[in-house]
Amino acid sequence: MNDNDARTHRPAPGQVDLPGLRISGLGLQYGSRAIFTDLDLTVQGGEFVVLLGTSGVGKSSLLKIVAGLTRASTGTVTASDGRPLAGRIAYMGQQDLLYPWLTVIENVMLGARLRGERPDPDRARHLLGRVSLHERAKALPSELSGGMRQRVAIARTLYESHPFVLMDEPFSALDTFTRAQVQDLTAELLQDHTVLLITHDPLEACRIGHRLVVLSGHPARLGEPIHVPGPTPRAPDDDALLHIQGHLMRILMEGHRA
Repeated sequence: MNDNDARTHRPAPGQVDLPGLRISGLGLQYGSRAIFTDLDLTVQGGEFVVLLGTSGVGKSSLLKIVAGLTRASTGTVTASDGRPLAGRIAYMGQQDLLYPWLTVIENVMLGARLRGERPDPDRARHLLGRVSLHERAKALPSELSGGMRQRVAIARTLYESHPFVLMDEPFSALDTFTRAQVQDLTAELLQDHTVLLITHDPLEACRIGHRLVVLSGHPARLGEPIHVPGPTPRAPDDDALLHIQGHLMRILMEGHRA
């Protein structure tokens, strides 16, 4: 499927005005070692794209380049609306990175505080309500479970109101049941964003992604995008999901042997 076909797989018609991401000719080299080369990927506005690959293939490095945290050796990352990406990206890593001495609501508003802006407690409380944590607004992170902390991190991401959301294995530390719950919540709350998420879990990718892309090889290249039909989050026993999950497993196993 090409990038033009991806336009038909946006979550909802109301998201057509959201900007997309364009990764063009991206390469990363450390000394004489090429990590990846000539990467091209378009994430349409409002699309949820999931990036998979074996450990060490360069997934996190790619995400950090898109986030502006690492410089690429070659290529560009741009927004489809022609505006700069700086200041319009929310980044969620593998750890929730909550400040232990701040309350839940203070952690949600942390970005505004660091930028010297006036925090908006009403908006923060509304978002905490969306993630079912309104009553824990004054709690400290140490008083929360792992799933609760991840929900706070999602609320903090949404508070930023950025159109682009980058997520690097944000649910990897959660137990299976909590992970499924947070996946459902993420699919629901990030419908109005353009999302690029990294995971090692084919089931997770198939449940919440609109398109799946595998990074593999030495140096790494992006495989042909795989479209997963149906609205998200998908049931884990959905027939199409199970078929694509098996296909993904074969691709990942072949990449691991390469």
